Amino acid sequence: MKVQIFIPCFIDQLYPSVGFNMVKVLEKAGCEILYNPNQTCCGQPAFNAGFWNDAKSVCKKFISDFEKDIPVVIPSASCTGFIRNNYAQLFKGSESLSKIVALQERTFEFSEFLLNYLKKDDFGACLEGIATYHDSCAALRECHIKNGPRQLLKNVKGLQLVEMEDVETCCGFGGSFAVKYEAISNAMGEQKVNHALDTKAEILISTDMSCLMHLDGYIQKNKRSLKVMHLADVLASGW
Repeated sequence: MKVQIFIPCFIDQLYPSVGFNMVKVLEKAGCEILYNPNQTCCGQPAFNAGFWNDAKSVCKKFISDFEKDIPVVIPSASCTGFIRNNYAQLFKGSESLSKIVALQERTFEFSEFLLNYLKKDDFGACLEGIATYHDSCAALRECHIKNGPRQLLKNVKGLQLVEMEDVETCCGFGGSFAVKYEAISNAMGEQKVNHALDTKAEILISTDMSCLMHLDGYIQKNKRSLKVMHLADVLASGW
């Protein structure tokens, strides 16, 4: 089947391997990948900063870039949640609202597409080590993703998954929140990393590279022994 992929700004610029690994897994699942090189941003940064008119312009471009009636798969619950929960609000009363709602319904976060659409949970991945999983706020609260990633990780050969304390607590990133409230953000990141380390985990996994980017900053600065990996990187391991 054909799928379109959207690569979030920060993955495109900082973690391109996540996008490549998502493609690797999707192709193994039998998908034909369509990538529109004209794609840019989903509009979330401007929207969250209060610049709704600017956000609307970016969102219009996203809608145009993904107008084909084909599923859109995104390696980020944050972008997925924004599209799914805010596009209809931004374009309320618009003549194209029905088209926008249809786009929202065929937009999927990577893990939920694998499980809920393709009905696949084992990709032959192999990764030795102890891991713990971080529920991003966007995945948990905006996309209602909880058990799916864990189901996928349980089928990774050699990986031992251990739950951390306060697993549903925010990591402290929150986009511009980390800039405006640096001290609070850093303290929340420190707490999350400590909870992960308390499990004896060697790897910290999430659906959202934005959370992992924030946490990895603390890890690297403080020389903590913990590796961060996006779910796509894990599922593409060992083959």
